[in-house]
Amino acid sequence: MSARRRGPALVAAALAALSLGACGRDGPGLGSEAGTTATVERTTRVEVLRDAPAGAARTGGTFDPQRIYRRALPGVVTILATGLGGQRDRAGVGSGFVVDESGEVATNAHVITSGEGKEIKGASEVFVRFEDGNQVPARIVGFDPFTDVGLLRVDPAELALRPLPLGRAADLRVGEPVAAIGSPFGEQGSLSIGVISALDRSIQSLTGFATTGAIQTDAAINRGNSGGPLLDASGRVLGINSQIETSSSDGAGSGVGFAVAVDTVRRSLAQLRRSGTARYAYLGVGAATVYPQLAERFGLGTDTGAWLQQVTPGGPAAAAGLKGGTVTTRFQARPYTTGGDVVVAIDGRPVRRDSDLAALVSRRAPGTTVTLTIVRDRERRDVRARLGERPLETPAER
Repeated sequence: MSARRRGPALVAAALAALSLGACGRDGPGLGSEAGTTATVERTTRVEVLRDAPAGAARTGGTFDPQRIYRRALPGVVTILATGLGGQRDRAGVGSGFVVDESGEVATNAHVITSGEGKEIKGASEVFVRFEDGNQVPARIVGFDPFTDVGLLRVDPAELALRPLPLGRAADLRVGEPVAAIGSPFGEQGSLSIGVISALDRSIQSLTGFATTGAIQTDAAINRGNSGGPLLDASGRVLGINSQIETSSSDGAGSGVGFAVAVDTVRRSLAQLRRSGTARYAYLGVGAATVYPQLAERFGLGTDTGAWLQQVTPGGPAAAAGLKGGTVTTRFQARPYTTGGDVVVAIDGRPVRRDSDLAALVSRRAPGTTVTLTIVRDRERRDVRARLGERPLETPAER
């Protein structure tokens, strides 16, 4: 079996690359005479995209890549980060897009940071290059290593900003055509098209925890596409292009790309705006998805759910009395730890697989008390648990 590689779609760049794309902005007071006072009017031009009706592509509208490209391109940017890992000459290039008229720009956290877990650090300097040739410095508002979302802010004065509208995860459908725009290998303003290949994927984050609910697409995503938008037929952002999966040593795209879904992006950006950081709830378990044959083999008492394999000592689940597995055995070519509880619902919301458990917990705030419906010894019961705050590293990595 060939090795599988899933990594960030960020392209390294020489520091000299940061000199490309002159800013094209006049300084204040140019041309004024000595001894006089010049009044400079700094203006921002904001172009608002008129959103097409939700689901237009599924109800008779056409998927027109040229139209999408024309509409969205002015809102897509190239992001240049320097001083990565504390090394002055270490730089990288990624993508991003304008979020609103105040100068907010969304991207991936890994575009503007280096390191993982507790070692993650922001770049020393970040610059944003617009399609019209302007290149301006940006301030890192914050980054969310759990979902790989980053938020920048530029001074909007004298810039033409085109914020891209955010879509909704409820509108996502497998087979729906999508477009990705970004700077693969530093090639600014590149378009690729494809379809949504799958939904609800789990992908790596910058911590030991997975990012759930991700979009899989066959639109070509390569290094440098990181942080750029995945767009629907109406030009709405469905997700932030984040990762590729490949067996090649150079990390080139192999037809499988992943984007952080728009609802996850929206929640992350809201937290970053408020405090510059993002906090998520934590239960402290490891789980496996239950399916009928597994349930029959081990007498689980339910055909669906999240079967607890481990419960972190001292964590919220352990404090609530949840049980993990104790004995390891194999079934259908993989190991399972038997004897643990099966979680089938949280606050009445069904848990059919392990990713459902992770997603439902992540939508709660730390400190929230939830009711877990579990199956233990083939009997259902409710257990109340007070959620903790997710650490930057899983307990096994500490």
